[in-house]
Amino acid sequence: MAKTVTSPSSSPVTITVSSGGKGGGSRNMGLTSPVSRASISNNPNSPLSGRANRRSSTGGLKYSSMTKDDTTTEEINSEYVSYTVHIPPTPDHQPMSASQTSLTEEGRKSTMLPERSYISGTIFTGGFNSVTRGHVIESISMECPPPGKIGLVCGMKGCDETAIKGKSAPCECGFKICRDCYLDCFGTGRARCPGCKEPYKDASDDDDNSGDGDETCSEAEDQTMPLPSMADVKLDKRLSLVKSFKAQNHPPDFDHTRWLFETKGTYGYGNAVWPKDGYGTGSGTNGFEHPPDFGERTRRPLTRKVGISAAILSPYRLLIVIRLVALGFFLTWRIRHPNHDAMWLWGLSTTCELWFAFSWLLDQLPKLCPVNRVTDLSVLKERFESPNLRNPKGRSDLPGIDVFVSTADPEKEPPLVTANTILSILAVDYPVEKLACYLSDDGGALLTFEALAETASFARIWVPFCRKHKIEPRNPEAYFGQKRDFLKSKVRLDFVRERRRVKREYDEFKVRINSLPESIRRRSDAYNAHEELRAKKKQMEMGGNPSDPLKIVKGTWMSDGSHWPGTWASAEEEHSRGDHAGIIQAMLAPPNSEPVYGAEADNENLIDTTEVDIRLPMLVYVSREKRPGYDHNKKAGAMNALVRTSAIMSNGPFILNLDCDHYIYNSLALREGMCFMLDRGGDRICYVQFPQRFEGIDPNDRYANHNTVFFDVSMRALDGLQGPVYVGTGCIFRRTALYGFSPPRATEHHGWFGRKKIKMLLRKPKITKKNEDEVALPIHPSDEDEDGDIESLLFPKRFGNSTTLVASIPVAEYQGRLLQDVQGKGNQGRPAGALSVPREPLDAATVAEAISVISCFYEDKTEWGKRVGWIYGSVTEDVVTGYRMHNRGWRSVYCVTKRDAFRGTAPINLTDRLHQVLRWATGSVEIFFSRNNALFASPRMKFLQRVAYFNVGMYPFTSIFLIVYCFLPAVSLFTGEFIVKSLDITFLVFLLAITITLCLLALLEIKWSKITLHHWWRNEQFWLIGGTSAHPSAVLQGLLKVIAGVDISFTLTSKSGATEDGDDEFADLYAVKWSFLMIPPLIIIMVNMIAIAVGMARTMYSPFPQWSKLIGGVFFSFWVLCHLYPFAKGLMGRRGKVPTIVFVWSGLLSIIISLLWVYISPPSGRQDHMRFQFP
Repeated sequence: MAKTVTSPSSSPVTITVSSGGKGGGSRNMGLTSPVSRASISNNPNSPLSGRANRRSSTGGLKYSSMTKDDTTTEEINSEYVSYTVHIPPTPDHQPMSASQTSLTEEGRKSTMLPERSYISGTIFTGGFNSVTRGHVIESISMECPPPGKIGLVCGMKGCDETAIKGKSAPCECGFKICRDCYLDCFGTGRARCPGCKEPYKDASDDDDNSGDGDETCSEAEDQTMPLPSMADVKLDKRLSLVKSFKAQNHPPDFDHTRWLFETKGTYGYGNAVWPKDGYGTGSGTNGFEHPPDFGERTRRPLTRKVGISAAILSPYRLLIVIRLVALGFFLTWRIRHPNHDAMWLWGLSTTCELWFAFSWLLDQLPKLCPVNRVTDLSVLKERFESPNLRNPKGRSDLPGIDVFVSTADPEKEPPLVTANTILSILAVDYPVEKLACYLSDDGGALLTFEALAETASFARIWVPFCRKHKIEPRNPEAYFGQKRDFLKSKVRLDFVRERRRVKREYDEFKVRINSLPESIRRRSDAYNAHEELRAKKKQMEMGGNPSDPLKIVKGTWMSDGSHWPGTWASAEEEHSRGDHAGIIQAMLAPPNSEPVYGAEADNENLIDTTEVDIRLPMLVYVSREKRPGYDHNKKAGAMNALVRTSAIMSNGPFILNLDCDHYIYNSLALREGMCFMLDRGGDRICYVQFPQRFEGIDPNDRYANHNTVFFDVSMRALDGLQGPVYVGTGCIFRRTALYGFSPPRATEHHGWFGRKKIKMLLRKPKITKKNEDEVALPIHPSDEDEDGDIESLLFPKRFGNSTTLVASIPVAEYQGRLLQDVQGKGNQGRPAGALSVPREPLDAATVAEAISVISCFYEDKTEWGKRVGWIYGSVTEDVVTGYRMHNRGWRSVYCVTKRDAFRGTAPINLTDRLHQVLRWATGSVEIFFSRNNALFASPRMKFLQRVAYFNVGMYPFTSIFLIVYCFLPAVSLFTGEFIVKSLDITFLVFLLAITITLCLLALLEIKWSKITLHHWWRNEQFWLIGGTSAHPSAVLQGLLKVIAGVDISFTLTSKSGATEDGDDEFADLYAVKWSFLMIPPLIIIMVNMIAIAVGMARTMYSPFPQWSKLIGGVFFSFWVLCHLYPFAKGLMGRRGKVPTIVFVWSGLLSIIISLLWVYISPPSGRQDHMRFQFP
């Protein structure tokens, strides 16, 4: 029995369906497609093609339409199943009113027709551009109803309309069919009776409708009848109908097979598919609409941190712990098992080993968290160089960058090297109007000045050529000197012709640069001779004696016939290296904000620049004023002068500093660095440090000039903490960080190892009403102990008396902010397009103000060098400057690009290399004995970062213990004693464990840092060479400066210029320049070699040879000699030419040490007459 219970106002319909009929007979319940299977897809590839005669295998079912006001009852002895069908209200199917419900109830009570079908389910169909239909399936009993009753309704499945009666019956067979189904049969194109399968006639009799009831019923149940097409038939209002909201005017035809296999555009609208006709839901919305930029709202990050694989990092950390434990057990065993026969030897060795363990721990702890970083330049271009509502022209919204290049002596730093660096900066891939280049000439030489003028002239050819053909690298000397196919990835037809012309022009440019010294000398001599003639003529006119000597100042003259205001060759008063006026000269004026395109190639233009922007960045020559009696603070003072000058002339919120021999190798390097500064959290980054890469190094890297272990291992590890240290060049600074301000947010670390973290908001914007055009600067500068408001600190005591400089600080801070949609909640950001405004042109007043801030007395009674800018007081001002920033809570980032960002030169000569290491080590000793020692760091510095900075000041003191330990093997061989009483198995096991773990750690470091084993071994060798030569001298000089106040002076490291054709590129490698730093390692080599010979001779001729002690001493001596092998090879020169003084001093010192040792500890069994006595 099937029963439906509904309420007048409810839409759910509860239906009960019987699962069996009378007599226990069983039926197969199935569903038939609501559309006739004879409907063939128009697509010949459709899976349903050619299946017009497909029939359902399910029998005993009829389709019937039923709404919630229908109820059918039949007594069937079987089990029942109940379920609820929810028919939602639609525009064509509304809930019934109370009156309609009452009428339905009355009709149901009056009729109670047993022939009405039982409802077993409802199917809803629909798709794109079609109506949504509801089909109700009826379940009937196996018995056929009486013939008289079946004639009341249509015999088609799925239809319960009243059949055509009487004479109007369409077919002679008597099959009952309603008018709608009859018309549908004509609409399908077949026009056949569903009962007898005969074609319909034009007219039929009206009296043959009662004799074939049983046959009609059986045929109707055996075959699947098609649903009427709802395109031609009036839809029954009792069916649920929902029209498509996407296209209301589309014809309501529905093809089930087409909907299943050929549907297009049924995906709605989104970032996967966007409809061509838009997505409007109202009527008549058919206009075309461009899809929005979905990527703009995703806020993709500019940078991403890539951690080291756990498969490498976890074993690496585990090995550190294992080696630390092994060192603990080894040192404990060494202390508890002294060698009573040689207590002094045991004591020295144990003390050295304890210090080495401590030094290793300081070096290893900061390496626990190495990371890698990658950038996405496409997001940077999208976000800052694409048109938007605030920037409709699509001007660059990137912040400005001021590039600083420093040089001091044109003799040691060739002008051609500096010129190539400047050219690589001018041609960098960055918005021209946002770039400015400043050259600091601390020597004030006319040679550098005129070389820069020549460089600006050649840049008008070189820069457009690089932009047009995308040249890499954009240093002409490096580009034309490449030994690879220059046609690779070049597709323009005019490339070869234009390259040949530019190459010819560059060769002429080199000739002009190299001839400048002689040209300046000849010009100056001519002008001086002319001045001397004029003076003599004047003397004769005044009646003087022509034979009297005249004092004529021999100056250095410029090409326009005026005196050079800087340093003269004759070093006259007010024109010497330490006494000359300040000079600022804008070689290239600030460019226009709009692109400027060139002309076609002709006699004046070497290359076709009709499609190339020929604008050049601003180029400024700066030489600060120097006077006697003032401390000019070397390079740090020159950099601070550039900071003040650039703040007035261009005021870029970011600063890149380069040495004169470090050029831009990757034209996208500046963009890569800006990705970190402008990404989320970038407002806490004070600088982005790039690794230093070097050219001109010998293939074997004899003296570890590449320094890859430091740049690829230590610096990557520090990047996982608070950031890498500042190494003096290749670094992009945030200007406000250089001004000594604190970051917007910081974290203080308290407790053991800084485990307790306290987050602090250091910039709290004031709640004041300001105009939209007014720029607020919510910076709160911080000292080590307190934070202050910027308004109370912007006065002469801190920044000097330049009001223009003070006014530029909030502007630089505003321009360096993150965008508003990137900045986090509660923090202030700048709106997009705020930096697309053109820069104001330079005027005379601006240049005059810039000259005033480079005077030698400007820094008096200010905080420049103490808290603002580069910090004074150390020869390694770079490390101290970075330390101060980290101490305020700033972070730094290490940017390793796929293509090297910068490349420079390094000294390959042994003496130059040792002097360079000496300067670094001396600066570290100064840091250790100053207030910049990491022991006094603020809580804003992380614990492991503090350990790293503490190791920077401690590492030179390891040299004291290293020298002692290098002599111990020789002493052991001389005396026949060893650091232990005997080679105990425990000692050997501990020694083996320490050695194996060290090797495994080295292999894992090589794995995650991607350096080579060769570079790692060269670093280990030079660690011993520097530790026995430069580092002890640095400790001595540092102690003299701290205790006795002896100032330390260093000479500049010579930069190698370009090599001419036919010259040996590595000629400087074999040059031997004597230095006192060579004496200690040379003595160690000779003493150990003599000791090995003495030890072997003693053991071989001894009646009781002690081979274990010999093996131990020889092993450690061999370890020392292997590390010092590059040093010994460097002394040999190219053809074994070694200065005689080297052998003389080494031989004398070795003989003296040997005689003293024999005197202190003479051989056993000596005779009295062999004893030497002083008279």
